[in-house]
Amino acid sequence: MENTNRTENFLKHVLSKLKTKDMKSLKMLLDITNEVDILNMMQEISDERQAIVYRLLSKDKALFVFERLDTSHQQKLIHSFTNEEATEIITELDPDDRVRLFDELPAAFVKKMLSSLSAEQREMTNLLMGYEQQTAGRIMTPEYMRISRNMTVEQALEKVKATAKDKEMIYTIYVTDDTKKLEGVVPLRELWIADPNTKVEDMMHQISAKVLTSTDQEEVARLLQKLNWLAAPVVDNEDRLVGIITIDDAMDILEAEATEDIFDHAGLAHVSGSEAMRSEIMVKGTTWKIWKVRLPFLIITLLGGFFAGFIIEGFEEVLESVTIVAFFIPLIMDMGGSVGTQSTTVFARGVVLGHINTKKFMSYLLKETWIGLSMGILVGILGGFAVAFLWPGEPMLGLAVGSALVFTMTLSAFLGFFIPFILVKMKVDQAAGSAPIITSIKDITGLLIYFLAVSTFMSYIL
Repeated sequence: MENTNRTENFLKHVLSKLKTKDMKSLKMLLDITNEVDILNMMQEISDERQAIVYRLLSKDKALFVFERLDTSHQQKLIHSFTNEEATEIITELDPDDRVRLFDELPAAFVKKMLSSLSAEQREMTNLLMGYEQQTAGRIMTPEYMRISRNMTVEQALEKVKATAKDKEMIYTIYVTDDTKKLEGVVPLRELWIADPNTKVEDMMHQISAKVLTSTDQEEVARLLQKLNWLAAPVVDNEDRLVGIITIDDAMDILEAEATEDIFDHAGLAHVSGSEAMRSEIMVKGTTWKIWKVRLPFLIITLLGGFFAGFIIEGFEEVLESVTIVAFFIPLIMDMGGSVGTQSTTVFARGVVLGHINTKKFMSYLLKETWIGLSMGILVGILGGFAVAFLWPGEPMLGLAVGSALVFTMTLSAFLGFFIPFILVKMKVDQAAGSAPIITSIKDITGLLIYFLAVSTFMSYIL
């Protein structure tokens, strides 16, 4: 709670200084604020403000924040940079992080950025990009610490100190021969406290597990999680050490794979990324971007309202003959709306949690329609009897109201599953579109069936 309040207060100060364009004070504020609070704040502001704030960060803080931003935010920041700024930040990234970002950027831009890297960085990057996506080779980092079994502890520590700044992770040190064939491993802690004259080969541990460059990334991540390792060694087909995968990358993989599995189980793996982007636009986008998504569906609702009005006008004689008929119009509309909202919520939650597999969508649709029908029959009977009881002279009016309730609630349950499913398949934002479309169809058909039912029983009512 304390961290949340601190972040909120920091965000307010940043927004205030951006509004007054007090860049000098904002830079001073950023200089005295820790990186985590800055990262949290960056995820809450617009893309344009992110670009402004980022340029005011010190080099170390800028790199820390950039590496930990979502890929979508990284892309937007990169596109807002000059070529020199983009080159500087990409040069500072670890090879595996650089490749992950390159996978999301246009090929022409990647080619230009590759040409700006040093020969060594370009070689490392091309090495990783040569492996298939979602394999250990693609996500590993070649910046690992290795020593020889013939070294003494003193010699090994000297090498660690001399090269540590260029390595991503030094807590686990790998032992290889001259051809980089993996022979063992030594934790830095054991190396640090050992006798300086001890031979590395006398204290190294055998490798209990390693992965090939072709191993699926999720398998590697789960191996790290299971063994509680900080890193896993990656070898080629000749057992030569070519890189490592660190625990932080493993956690990112597991999170991404879990999300993908949920959508895949739902039969919607192809839209998971686009759904995330749409959600971000709806929450953090500009007013105009939100309008472009939501207004068209509201126009549909407006047109549906006009059609509903025409239906009411078409049955004006019925309303004039039996004025009590108008009393139940809100009842029909509200019950249909409530059922539609329930069904849409059940569909959305079922997809997100992996309980609905849209490859078998028809069975879920039929079940939900049956649920709507069964509830409609129950509510229709209760509503019909209530009308007949409260208006004893109009028993057939109760039958008309009950019939309309059954039809409207059944249709709303059907639409609550069917409409969002169709929108998702069409790659249209179902969050913004489902309710307006369902409301329009439900209102028009609900009113129509209600008035038709009243007209059918008119002679009895009169």
